[in-house]
Amino acid sequence: MIHDPNDTGLPPDAPGDAGDATPPSTDAPRFPRRIRSFVTRAGRVSTGQRRALDELGPRFVVPYSPNPVNWETVFGRQAPRVLEIGFGMGATTAEIAAARPGDDFIGVEVHEPGVGALLKLIGDQGLTNIRIIQHDAVEVIEQMIEAGSLDGVHIFFPDPWHKARHHKRRLIQPPFVALLASRLKPGAYLHCATDWQNYAEQMLEVLGADPSLENTAQDYAPRPDYRPVTKFERRGLRLGHGVWDLVFKRR
Repeated sequence: MIHDPNDTGLPPDAPGDAGDATPPSTDAPRFPRRIRSFVTRAGRVSTGQRRALDELGPRFVVPYSPNPVNWETVFGRQAPRVLEIGFGMGATTAEIAAARPGDDFIGVEVHEPGVGALLKLIGDQGLTNIRIIQHDAVEVIEQMIEAGSLDGVHIFFPDPWHKARHHKRRLIQPPFVALLASRLKPGAYLHCATDWQNYAEQMLEVLGADPSLENTAQDYAPRPDYRPVTKFERRGLRLGHGVWDLVFKRR
């Protein structure tokens, strides 16, 4: 398949989190077993990425905090707010943000090369509507995002954990979806995309079972215009591989 974690979505070493020091907020669903959105892996930071981290990080990287963030103050304006989980190397994030200057984007990614790569794109393109949190997405959502405050969530090409015995490690599971849904405003959207049919089927089942969400399509949605087609996706489509988009809305 065409899954490429270095371009979009969560890295291939996905679920798991480092810490339980901070208790979840009272309105967040409690997980019977702690999950995390990643597994730490080493990665080489290029010279350009390091320069972007040093020069642009202080402005565009928001430190993790166990308290809700006033995002209007962070962005300096009131605007629709979209959370992206696992932006990889940030190319898709930057392209969407450039095409939607009226929206603000919060990108969550743990791997430093990806953070540096997106910061470099922010600098090269003069983008002002992106902020980055380099931390586990589960804790970020629990602690830093208030209930009913998001206008959208993007999860593009998360690790498929394609072996059957590893399916339990997939990010899209009922407790995590319930947590995400609690952070969406009524009418806000949750957009997932995958190039693994089995994972698409699981996503459709899990999202469809959440009582606070409704599908915007009969099953899978046409790719929304705002989600660009990556070079790896384009190559896979030429080879006959499928890509499935799912767009649900908060009731």
